[in-house]
Amino acid sequence: MADAKLLAIALILAGEALAIYAEMLGAKAYAESSPFLAAFLKMLLVMTVGGGFLIAGYMLGFQAFQNIWIVTAASITSILIIEPILAYTLFQQLPTKGAMVGLALGLAGFLAALFF
Repeated sequence: MADAKLLAIALILAGEALAIYAEMLGAKAYAESSPFLAAFLKMLLVMTVGGGFLIAGYMLGFQAFQNIWIVTAASITSILIIEPILAYTLFQQLPTKGAMVGLALGLAGFLAALFF
């Protein structure tokens, strides 16, 4: 059972990471004068893989946790962790103080959903 929970969370993390990566890289490529359609189609492929991981993660997560809210908390928390990292990596911009507070609160919410 613990393995299924870890797999579900890993799939959700990977899916969210790929989806956010596709969004940000597409925005960056288009801003740097890439043709819209070329950037869009490349990122659509990445987003499709990420979406598949997310669907699998949600399916396995609901089966393992028997609670959609835990799966939802995992998804939201993964976004709060991954997005600032990718934003800095791709755009070289640090998150603001408010974004850091949001990350901390998201992590607290995820832990609360798992353990209470």
